[in-house]
Amino acid sequence: MSTRIAFLKGHGTENDFVIVPDPDNVIDLPAAAVAALCDRRAGIGADGVLHVVRSASHPEALAMAAEAEWFMDYRNGDGSVAEMCGNGVRVFARYLRRAGYVGAGDLAVATRGGVKTVHIAKAEGAGHEGDITVGMGKALLPGGDVTVTAAGRTYPALNVNMGNPHAVAFVDDLAEAGDLFSAPAYAPESAYPDGVNVEFVVDRAPRHVGVRVHERGSGETRSCGTGACAVAVAAARRDGVDPALTGEPVTYTVDLPGGRLTVTEHPDGHVDLTGAAVIIAEGEVELAGLSVISG
Repeated sequence: MSTRIAFLKGHGTENDFVIVPDPDNVIDLPAAAVAALCDRRAGIGADGVLHVVRSASHPEALAMAAEAEWFMDYRNGDGSVAEMCGNGVRVFARYLRRAGYVGAGDLAVATRGGVKTVHIAKAEGAGHEGDITVGMGKALLPGGDVTVTAAGRTYPALNVNMGNPHAVAFVDDLAEAGDLFSAPAYAPESAYPDGVNVEFVVDRAPRHVGVRVHERGSGETRSCGTGACAVAVAAARRDGVDPALTGEPVTYTVDLPGGRLTVTEHPDGHVDLTGAAVIIAEGEVELAGLSVISG
């Protein structure tokens, strides 16, 4: 039986994804298939897979179906399941717009991190699609002393949860983190029983930072939306501008290797993430032909 499926390729600030449209949830995507699709030499190549499913068709999203028609079944590049991906939600929304399922304006997207509100801006002219803003919910700050270690150096980090776990460390130079080929060590291990995304952050100007990120299950990526949000939340606490205390929203510009994102935290704790999202290719792929699966 053929295992040929349709796919698209997209990215948000170069955090790239294979998009698998499957409204009725009939495509079997085991971890090995996801890893094969994301393999940059033997597959299509991506940081993760966006499995596009109607919420009513997926057991994990059924309870959210009344709020959100579409479920982002997100997988990391190694095939593991993830709660959320901020760049992924924007690319997911761009696909829904491209496919004609939604128009410009507001929509809701179900994720394992809850229902996210999305706003698709109208196109700003020929050849330019409007930015997409995702309501990322509230950051959780579990507290406790956390450290991360990379390239032989250990740094204090802030534990921030954006629907997935993050450890945010401020450094003097992004090169201090080394090549980030391997996941940075962290302590205590009990702080992140399922692993953690680690962000290394430098200041570039007031409320403007540069970031490198290691995403669990994917390695160092060109961008990370939830990571950008975690960084902005951590920076606001460090800078003494916690919106819950000042009563004013605070916005940070976050530069990642793949581009620039804007993060605004509001006094009620809700965080908005804004940036570009583009679809660059589409086609079909034969899953059985991928070397990781066929052996």
